[in-house]
Amino acid sequence: MAAPEEKPRRGIYLLPNLLTTTALFAGFYAIVAAVDGNFEAGAVAIYVAMVLDGLDGRVARLTATESDFGKEFDSLSDMVCFGLAPAVVVYQWGVARLAEYSIAWGRVGWLVAFLFAVAAAMRLARFNSSPGSQDKRFFVGLASPSAAGMVAGFVWLSVRHDIAGLGGLALAFFITAMAGALMVSNLRYYSFKELNLGSRISFPYLLVIPLVLILISLEPPVVLFTMFTGYALSGPAFWLWRRRRRKEAKA
Repeated sequence: MAAPEEKPRRGIYLLPNLLTTTALFAGFYAIVAAVDGNFEAGAVAIYVAMVLDGLDGRVARLTATESDFGKEFDSLSDMVCFGLAPAVVVYQWGVARLAEYSIAWGRVGWLVAFLFAVAAAMRLARFNSSPGSQDKRFFVGLASPSAAGMVAGFVWLSVRHDIAGLGGLALAFFITAMAGALMVSNLRYYSFKELNLGSRISFPYLLVIPLVLILISLEPPVVLFTMFTGYALSGPAFWLWRRRRRKEAKA
């Protein structure tokens, strides 16, 4: 008979919650930077928050300091970092300027930014309330950090390569809306939770990590935006593949 899972302990532990607090600071800084017009720094801060968010949970598990407080604190931090911050950054960068073309564009622009924040809140609530017995290999809906990475990547790319005008602004609007829709969708995304960092791997696979880091260092906004957009599109692609397989099986 399998042993029952240990419930997170009550209490506040320094190291994992310090990482969560630092991630929350990065998300807050992204909002402040966007308000000040420093959009590149705001986009980078969201990626910094993403790295710290990935570390706090792992540190808590490795040091056996998981707690109910840490879980709730992490979720609230995620809402700021990957819900509010990307919405404010993309709105301040250019969606607000859609009003220069027409009042309708301006209203749609702030509405899309708000709906992204709402979608992130709903995605986090669904994740927190999901049963522990579900398949941990997959997420249902695009995870909020990935959606934030796509939006922040486009803003960073636009600032670095001077993408402006109505076409660039409309594209920002479309990407933000698509990211929000994918978060609340029922599409399945591979979670990578099955990857064991302590397991043995072959030498060629070891070269993938430095190769990716080199590519990111050469052109960070292009590579990061491409990576997160590709991951976001993997959900619809996987759904289409499964649908095709089902049709072939019935034929």
